[in-house]
Amino acid sequence: MTVATETKQDVLEPLIYDLSVPGRTGVNLPDCDVPETPLPDDLLRDDLKLPEVGELQVVRHFLKLSQLNYSIDKGFYPLGSCTMKYNPKLNEDMARLPGFALQHPLSDEAGSQGALALMYQLQEWLAELSGFEAVSLAPAAGAQGEFSGILMIRNYHLDRGDSERTKILVPNSAHGTNPATVTMAGFDVIELPSDDKGNVDLEALRTVCKEKGPQIAGMMITVPSTLGLFEAHILDVIEIVHEAGGLMYMDGANMNALMGQVKPGELGFDVMHYNLHKTFSTPHGGGGPGSGPVGVGDKLKPFLPGPIVEITEEPTEDEEAPVYGFKMPEKSIGRMKAFHGNFGMHVRAYAYIRIYGGEGLREVSRHAVLNANYIRAQLLDTYKVPYPRYCGHEFVLEGRFPEAEGIHALDISKRLMDYGYHPPTNYFPLIVPEALLIEPTETETKDELDGFIDAMKQIAEEARNDPDLLHDAPHTAPVKRLDEVKAAKDLILCCAPALPSVGD
Repeated sequence: MTVATETKQDVLEPLIYDLSVPGRTGVNLPDCDVPETPLPDDLLRDDLKLPEVGELQVVRHFLKLSQLNYSIDKGFYPLGSCTMKYNPKLNEDMARLPGFALQHPLSDEAGSQGALALMYQLQEWLAELSGFEAVSLAPAAGAQGEFSGILMIRNYHLDRGDSERTKILVPNSAHGTNPATVTMAGFDVIELPSDDKGNVDLEALRTVCKEKGPQIAGMMITVPSTLGLFEAHILDVIEIVHEAGGLMYMDGANMNALMGQVKPGELGFDVMHYNLHKTFSTPHGGGGPGSGPVGVGDKLKPFLPGPIVEITEEPTEDEEAPVYGFKMPEKSIGRMKAFHGNFGMHVRAYAYIRIYGGEGLREVSRHAVLNANYIRAQLLDTYKVPYPRYCGHEFVLEGRFPEAEGIHALDISKRLMDYGYHPPTNYFPLIVPEALLIEPTETETKDELDGFIDAMKQIAEEARNDPDLLHDAPHTAPVKRLDEVKAAKDLILCCAPALPSVGD
């Protein structure tokens, strides 16, 4: 693979302000057919200089800008932990059906039976996939699903009159949101170390549970972990925490590796959230839309956030379908958001599960795991893989070389952009130095994976023989490497100033 290193001076298009010519207009408004009223002086501004451009210029300008964006529809997106998997367009079509898309959230139950039936069935399917007793679709995102789960654990203990349990165990390989969730719910975090194979250190866990057992409310753990590894001693971990009186929370962000293979509820977990955008192909990114349903066992079923959908009337001989309605669980932690969750995401997840079926979802996980292990195996001799075990749907390697001092994970990621690939996740998980977390998902072909592997190998060779090629990357992007720290501290929130020119 040959990649140009010359900077492309013509990639960055002029801003729309630069195209402005006095007198040009992109729209002709019809004559006003109602009496005009003067605007209040305090709402008028003289300094709002909008560009004067034609409609075709506007269309072309924003189309060119959109083509600079990277997306899963455009190329391989190996962001570990984030699971940027392909969203089938069929799911989008289903979510846009008028009966779903135009359903008003204040519609009564009698006029919403189709939507309620879909939600009920999705609850049942998610419960079946995970082995839990019940599911609530109410949480609006994965982080809110986490928060719901920990609030349920808190209320469970308080309902039993046990107010001394104020601590949650969190492994150092956990998802990054877990400690924040614990703190927001009013608990203290006890961090657990990992052993040399990437599992939770069982001896450290036993010691903590022995010393602080009456204070332990539960444990949050991601399975597979953010290292991409299935906890080899997960049954022992669950048993130790349960014996101490705590409940087990599983972060279900990595269910992409488990569908049809393992049911967390049957392992002994008490509660888990699902990331519909990671596992069930609803859109991801841009701050939303999100959906983070929670599944629970018998102990926590009364505490589920609501409302949840239940069958309120079984079908009679003359009726073909039951009647559905909303219900708040007996000891519910309450609503997590207005209305009934992000319904459009429920439709997309329903369509995804319906199309694949049980055996199809099993194949999704098998191929996600196969793809990750294929890349891992191909890079074992080129990069250091800190935990050389079979991985789940993702794996972590170190973005540094003993013989190429000064090369960092960021250099490798920036150079990958010149090869046409989006970088993987950088510097996470924190317990791996110069971490690169790679997740190919199940939808990439072997040809695509081979191209990525070749690029990673060539970059390793470049790091040894021409390190400045990496230090100065990217070379073919619209702008060269940006100062990301300065960008975060010195915000430019106005669209009028020109972007930095290539090379600045």
